[in-house]
Amino acid sequence: MRAISDAHIDLGAYVLGLLEEKDRAAFEAHLAACASCKAELPTLSPVANILEGLEPVELPGDAEAARPPVDLLRKRAALSRRRFRWQAAVGAAACVAALGGGAAIGVAAASQHAQVAGPVLTGQQHTATDAATGVTGTVGLVAKAWGTQVTLNLADVHGPLECQLIAVSKTGAQKVVVGWFVPAPGDGVPGHPAHLVIEGGTAIALTDLARFKVTVAEGGKALLTIPV
Repeated sequence: MRAISDAHIDLGAYVLGLLEEKDRAAFEAHLAACASCKAELPTLSPVANILEGLEPVELPGDAEAARPPVDLLRKRAALSRRRFRWQAAVGAAACVAALGGGAAIGVAAASQHAQVAGPVLTGQQHTATDAATGVTGTVGLVAKAWGTQVTLNLADVHGPLECQLIAVSKTGAQKVVVGWFVPAPGDGVPGHPAHLVIEGGTAIALTDLARFKVTVAEGGKALLTIPV
């Protein structure tokens, strides 16, 4: 059985219909419990739609000439995915789309970059650790015309658990910034040392913020409070 980290990589192959039946069933089981993949899925779906709409493309010296680009992609990705996985699929998608019109390159490249790089803490930063739960987090805050851009780096959270980040203003008003699911064993814990880094926003202006709360979605139990 493939590791969960591999399941994240299979998102692009799933969107393009490149997974075999067994792998597709395994990924769909992963997708049902993975907030990260659920959030990324809508951004990758346009790639499949664009490739399906391209005219057949003729490749010099290729026995598979004059076939629709998405058919070529599926055939070649099926042969190479064991070695290159989703990185090869994205590269092939970009090349085939370029031959057929180039419409999908920007979407595919942007999606690949988002998976590799992820959000980065910027702006005004505040850190706290909860003595009772052991959860540690840092928020990066950037003032925007519409409110505040918020990036959260969180560790020592044990899953499975559904969480949410709540912004609290100086007047006591509360706004949910972002919600997510923490699969077992968790984020920033033994067995999964990588921190959760997630980005969202709030309509509350940076100068009006008092603190942020990380809570359990069901019941509202507080895991961490980060003063601003």
